[in-house]
Amino acid sequence: MPRQLHLNVNILNAGVFGGSWRFPGTDPLSSYRIEHYTDIAKKAERARLDAVFLADGPSLDPSVKHRTGNNFEPTTVLARIAAQTERIGLIGTLSSSYHDAGELARRLGDLDHVSGGRVGWNVVTTAGAVAARNFGRDREPEHSSRYQRAAAFTEQVVRAWSERTRYSSPQGRPVVVQAGGSRDGRELASRVAEVVFSADQDLDRARAFRAEIRAGAARHGRDPGAVVVLPGLSTVVGSTVAEANARRELLDELLPDAYGRGRLAGQLGISLDGLSDDEPIPRDLLVPPDEAGGSQTFYRVVKDIIDRENPTLGALLKRLSGGGGHRIVTGTPEQIADDIETWFRAGAADGFNVMPDVLPSGFDDFAGQVVPELRRRGLFRTDYEDTTLRGHLGLPVPRIVPVPEEVTAR
Repeated sequence: MPRQLHLNVNILNAGVFGGSWRFPGTDPLSSYRIEHYTDIAKKAERARLDAVFLADGPSLDPSVKHRTGNNFEPTTVLARIAAQTERIGLIGTLSSSYHDAGELARRLGDLDHVSGGRVGWNVVTTAGAVAARNFGRDREPEHSSRYQRAAAFTEQVVRAWSERTRYSSPQGRPVVVQAGGSRDGRELASRVAEVVFSADQDLDRARAFRAEIRAGAARHGRDPGAVVVLPGLSTVVGSTVAEANARRELLDELLPDAYGRGRLAGQLGISLDGLSDDEPIPRDLLVPPDEAGGSQTFYRVVKDIIDRENPTLGALLKRLSGGGGHRIVTGTPEQIADDIETWFRAGAADGFNVMPDVLPSGFDDFAGQVVPELRRRGLFRTDYEDTTLRGHLGLPVPRIVPVPEEVTAR
């Protein structure tokens, strides 16, 4: 069978755009209702997507006064979705910095069992001081130490799954997903990830990233073909070019300025106070990506835009629209399918973690208009051929063997 796309939908509160909750016809408090998540998951299953994806941070985000946030713990939401669906994969984000490995392994392992083998774990190290303070720490752990802990933590969890003697899973164990494009993140992905959630604006860079991850997997004795790379893709769909552009312009207008500035300041680790929207961000405020704290992935993405285009602060805020740095494609269903097909055939992606502009309307447009166009081109499945997430992704069922005792937490 020809190679086909893998598609997840990222249910990110009311949509990935910072002003999504203010979009006409959208319930601004939808992310505080469980039906918001289960309804989208049912639609994703009808569209035969690989999985739903839930982002999360174990923190009380102060930006909630400018934008509603995700309100439920991911495994709780996924358990509810599992009870109301049969095939769709269930991927949740859980921090390696602020959880206990044994407890997390049991929780996800049990969920994988009761869902019939549909669970994936998105390993993140959780950037930012807000989460650190939520756990009684003065500041976040240093970037490299977060990733050292993540590697050991993941191996502990996988070993715990390997040692389970009850409640086995049809897919062997949950799929390990990893998000993080820093140097440390790429090494972690090469070592442990079966799915990589990446962020890139440029096709050539994305292709090089995928090649690097696959080469790294081979260096660690893994099958490079058993690593699926899914860049984030924000979509703004319109029936015509004019309709799509008008929707994007309205979303830009709806972005709360304080939210956009606060999020960008957090990504860059600098204060934007006193900077004019009409001037570029002074370059001397920006350090090289490998020296940045917080999320180096999104720091690099934003700095690349600044280095390449030298936008004014106002133009940069519009370009990101509070979405953080994932690539945004605006157009008709055919234009968006063209973009997806170009990246896929160029070897820059195995599929995408789709992040609709507004939920649920943006996903309705994607599932109802873009997916059929991809299917017409022979790029996406017409029906499920397996019952597990691992099966949807074309990943092998791992051989369950105990992990050597010398691999311990650091």
